[in-house]
Amino acid sequence: MEEHKIDNIELSFLTVGDFEELKSATLEAYGGVLNSYWKKEHIARLTSIFSEGQVVIRIDGQLAGCALSLIVDYDKIDDNHTYADIIEGDKFKNHDPDGDVLYGIDVFIKPEFRGLRLGRRLYDYRKELCENLNLKGIVFGGRMPNYHKYKDQYSPKEYIQKVKHKEIHDPVLNFQTSNDFHPIRIIKGYLEGDTASSEYAVLMEWDNIYYTKPNKKASSVKTVVRLGLIQWQMRPYNGLEDLMQQVEYFVDSVSAYRSDFAVFPEFFNAPLMAKYNHLHEPQAIRELAGYTQTIVEKMQQLSISYNINIITGSMPEVVDDVLYNVGYLCRRDGSLERYEKIHVTPDEAKVWGMQRGHQLKTFETDAGKIGVLICYDSEFPELSRLLADEGMDILFVPFLTDTQNGYSRVRLCAQARAIENECYVAIAGSVGNLPNVNNMDIQYAQSAVFTPCDFAFPSNGIKAETTPNTEMILVADVDLGLLRELHSFGAVKNLKDRRKDVYDVIRVIK
Repeated sequence: MEEHKIDNIELSFLTVGDFEELKSATLEAYGGVLNSYWKKEHIARLTSIFSEGQVVIRIDGQLAGCALSLIVDYDKIDDNHTYADIIEGDKFKNHDPDGDVLYGIDVFIKPEFRGLRLGRRLYDYRKELCENLNLKGIVFGGRMPNYHKYKDQYSPKEYIQKVKHKEIHDPVLNFQTSNDFHPIRIIKGYLEGDTASSEYAVLMEWDNIYYTKPNKKASSVKTVVRLGLIQWQMRPYNGLEDLMQQVEYFVDSVSAYRSDFAVFPEFFNAPLMAKYNHLHEPQAIRELAGYTQTIVEKMQQLSISYNINIITGSMPEVVDDVLYNVGYLCRRDGSLERYEKIHVTPDEAKVWGMQRGHQLKTFETDAGKIGVLICYDSEFPELSRLLADEGMDILFVPFLTDTQNGYSRVRLCAQARAIENECYVAIAGSVGNLPNVNNMDIQYAQSAVFTPCDFAFPSNGIKAETTPNTEMILVADVDLGLLRELHSFGAVKNLKDRRKDVYDVIRVIK
């Protein structure tokens, strides 16, 4: 049938009244093989126990195809099950409304309607149903109708590889893989009498990337996350109380917009060093480190009272007489996590005697899994790759740069991290100047939120950005669901396509 002659295509639920037409269509689709069609009592049972899983597609009112399915508890099914095990006679006892997987038991298109992509419509319906029912995925036993031609040359596994590499054409396997299904195992003796496949089947699977494990707790992880970036103005403060008043002002501001995160820059507390400007730089910054514990405790309380997760930027901290550049994640539930700057700049080491950190990890939050890299760390792709391998959704980069050159290094590397790791990257920096603090004279910043570059995101990979060198806040929403889609359906798949057979990034455990 030519496509231009079609007036109407309709997808509808199967009913018992469709039996005779379904029987005729099934016999045509399966070459007139007797007993290849479902009996009337089968249709009655299927439509009564799971009506949404049984659909037909009609062309100008004529039944052109069909898709039937069940819901199963996959943990209760043997790995080497057969088709008969699944349908279990005419009772379909394996159907479990509380199961976790949609199992396809039949799909066909009448020969005269093939080539119109109707099969894809049926598969797309199954995927939507799977998502709507919050099931883990779709599974079915796929036939290998051309395998009988090659069974003397190749094992089933070798045959599948040949099909995958386009060396052998198999219409069924090619169609399934083009619809995002992937083989998980080969089952011998799956469908009795399927001589074309030598009774082998490939168990095919489609993963529902939107599946969420049922949660009995009242809390849940958000999918649309609001980021509040603070572009901090460096200015003199009379003391810690004065500085914390400004901190609370910004936390209050971004929380008023219902932000999930408040993000401060690297060394935002540097103005407090003015009091120690008469000391040598290494002594002055160690005096600044004396404020760190108090600031963290106060920020921890702010995160609770303003119901917001706070990325504290970074501050100097002395541990066992060693000076580090560290920051904290203050979750709104009161819990606290610490992160360190792994790579200190030559200036930090030479002027302050700052030492390199060693802790690198992701953090679970109620708004996704996050990572934090402090300024210079963002310029080393291995770090963010390790965090991406742990499932990071958002990378935060608190930074401090004095010139536009330094800022450009952080910005461009942050954009690269978003693309190569398929994640969001939020950078927050300081502006202004501190003429009364040695080694902290000037700052340049333009805080921003970066995204991967794919169709669901801005084409230039910039979600939002501030005005350069102006004190302000930046509030932006990021959708974690878009990352899930990107991982599986992106125009390119930077994470999946890595050649781990050629190279890899390995964490050193000390």
